[in-house]
Amino acid sequence: MKLENCCASDVVDGFQVDAVVSVDDRGQMVLPKEVREKAGIRAGDKLAVVSLKQHGEVCCTILIRAETVAGMVKGILGPLMNDVVK
Repeated sequence: MKLENCCASDVVDGFQVDAVVSVDDRGQMVLPKEVREKAGIRAGDKLAVVSLKQHGEVCCTILIRAETVAGMVKGILGPLMNDVVK
């Protein structure tokens, strides 16, 4: 099943480092204004934290809009649930 979102491997144009952030003693970090503006992230937006593992260890952490993740899950589970209900 092909997922239509910007994170699908066949639609990614490339990767770049937009900023380096620090985590404080309370585990908090700040996304710089330029990054928020470029990504269209506003106060109150929900972001899912997704970890990718390699050899059992987290190698990459990604922020994805929560509604995008919800759409991905719905796209995967929706057809499966339709088959179960039939």
